[in-house]
Amino acid sequence: MQTDTGSERETAGVVCPPPLVYFAGLILGLGADWLFALAPLPQGSAAGGLWLGGAFGVSGLLLILWAGGRFIGAGTPLPPHRPTTALVTEGPYRRSRNPIYLGMALIYLGVVCATASPGALALFPAVILVMEFGVIRREERYLERRFGAPYRSYKSHVRRWL
Repeated sequence: MQTDTGSERETAGVVCPPPLVYFAGLILGLGADWLFALAPLPQGSAAGGLWLGGAFGVSGLLLILWAGGRFIGAGTPLPPHRPTTALVTEGPYRRSRNPIYLGMALIYLGVVCATASPGALALFPAVILVMEFGVIRREERYLERRFGAPYRSYKSHVRRWL
């Protein structure tokens, strides 16, 4: 049996798959709404909340598809538990180092608007903190080890979120 200790097997070591971080926040928030009978957020009208939520959700989905397409085009895997094979800096990555996570945040906020969920809104900062420290910063350390100077240069002129 051969042991592979090469960098091609190294990964970012994120705490959890990013979609699960957002999903857990939504489920816990919506559960808190139900469990504690929290009053819905004011939204003017139910239709207004649905329209705003839909706009956030569609925008987030389109951003994820655009950014994910860049990963696929570069031949590098999307899941952070797999080794990265290419540094993607084009398309939405010219403006944000994490457009997929930004898209997930937009979808999360879309669900908050559509459901008028105070629980999910209250948990949004915690979700962002888990993403920041449990996912993004770990990925940044990994990418710096993996790509060195090119990644440091990219990181110096492209913002983490927006």
